[in-house]
Amino acid sequence: MKLPAKIVPYSGVIYFVVILLASHFFWKFTVLGDESDTLVTFFGLDISAPFNYLASHVSRVTADLLHTFGSSVQLEPNNVLRHENNAAVRIVWACTGLKQAYIFICIIAFYRGPIVRKLWYIPAGLVVVYLFNILRIVAITAIIERHLGWFDILHEHLFKYLFYVVIFGMWVLWEEKISRKKTAELKK
Repeated sequence: MKLPAKIVPYSGVIYFVVILLASHFFWKFTVLGDESDTLVTFFGLDISAPFNYLASHVSRVTADLLHTFGSSVQLEPNNVLRHENNAAVRIVWACTGLKQAYIFICIIAFYRGPIVRKLWYIPAGLVVVYLFNILRIVAITAIIERHLGWFDILHEHLFKYLFYVVIFGMWVLWEEKISRKKTAELKK
């Protein structure tokens, strides 16, 4: 199928968006869990273990990093991070960054480019996704100590969309610098 000439310059971005939306909706309809529970299923199969492990891990790392910066936040049972003024957040399975990691993998895996480069770029990108997720949770937890009312804006809007900006930036790097590098080298 040949694309109209006006769309051709945007075909990469369109393909990115199609992969992002397809992977998002596949996840949304197949990976199910209640935000207040620890049960996560995939087509009815219990896949809770990695989510619960990572929720605990993210909670511990967040508490440790906040302590490093002088916070007195306490890690309580059920992955609750509580400040002295009683402002608290609970790290649940959806806070693990696994969905964003899955979406990043799908985007790079199903996008054009040399498989050999994908074999190192995907793990490198997963490190970026992990680090951004930790930064996101640390920032939200730190900010709500003094601005509890900002939680929804930070969690549901700002950092959610920043996560996708980071993934888009990693795709742009893939598209512009890494996947095309071999083609550029061959033309020289």
